[in-house]
Amino acid sequence: MRTVDDIKFVVYNRDDIGSPIVRRFLKLAGKEFIECGENRSMDYAIESLRKKGVGVKDVVILKEYKGRIFQRCPGTPGMICCNYMLMNTGFNCLYDCTYCYLNSYLNSYGIVQFINRNISFSEIGDMTTRNDAIRIGTGEFSDSLMLDEITGIGAGLIRGASRYKNLFLELKTKSDNIDHLLQIPEKGNAVLAWSLNTQRNVRMYEAGTAGLDRRIRAAAAACGAGYLVAFHFDPIILYDGWLGEYLDVVDRLLSAVDPKRVAWISLGCFRHSPGFKETAPETVPSRRLTAEEMFPGPDGKYRYLKKTRIEAYRAMLGRIRSHDDTIFMYLCMESEAVWRDVFDVEYKSSDDLESAFCLHLKKYHA
Repeated sequence: MRTVDDIKFVVYNRDDIGSPIVRRFLKLAGKEFIECGENRSMDYAIESLRKKGVGVKDVVILKEYKGRIFQRCPGTPGMICCNYMLMNTGFNCLYDCTYCYLNSYLNSYGIVQFINRNISFSEIGDMTTRNDAIRIGTGEFSDSLMLDEITGIGAGLIRGASRYKNLFLELKTKSDNIDHLLQIPEKGNAVLAWSLNTQRNVRMYEAGTAGLDRRIRAAAAACGAGYLVAFHFDPIILYDGWLGEYLDVVDRLLSAVDPKRVAWISLGCFRHSPGFKETAPETVPSRRLTAEEMFPGPDGKYRYLKKTRIEAYRAMLGRIRSHDDTIFMYLCMESEAVWRDVFDVEYKSSDDLESAFCLHLKKYHA
């Protein structure tokens, strides 16, 4: 698994030298530190590294974030979305997943780590008084925990969120980097979450991440320490023998963790934008990803046939419910028709799904 030890360069602004995050990075051994200021702008320093052929994943760029810390998940047209709230703490990722939309969506160089001080939940404080449950996560544009033992962001957010009884903070990862979080006493409704796949797909498409066994062991440790946990089987990638291997992952997972501590599980089949083939690297894994028969949906993204997706979701749903039928499950970016055929429910809008989600969390976990 790639860790902070694999970072070769750290770029930062001289004016930010007082930032706790910057100071912690500057204490790391084996890095080349590039300080930017009047005589060398950050853009110039980054471009110099790019021209030298330094890898995208070998550089951490520390900077203040000037945009909105919180925003709604944008979703996609014609699809049911869970109305997740996103917290922006960084862009890009230490890992190198072949299918990752960030490769084309961000089109950026380096791993950008935001150093904003005193990130708090004050912006959404009024929402916590009006809603049964609020879900916020940091893992949309990066991996929540890949550098967290250095940044300290996770621990701070967990402590801050614990003051709000109906706030569910999700930290989503493909690592097993949780040891520094296990002893935090004020866990509140923090949810440590893992993206999961079969070991074949992890090996083929998720370069630099923790193996499946390590992720499951980490989830079991998080459960044992008193955290809620969540899991995302997304993307489900089809191949000969895929179903048996995915169901085996479900069995291993729900035998290792307490199902009653599972806050939610999402399912989503592999999908890609029209430009994916052009931006994906010319590798065997990339070619295999797009070899299956796929067609554009209402949002323009290419997906497996509807019948194939429904069969996959039903199989996963059935196996998960055989372990515990109270776990909340949802589909990521699927249509109203697919929801109806899989769950036999009528969600006419994303707000309908959000309401059902909130009621479940209030009943079982709040």
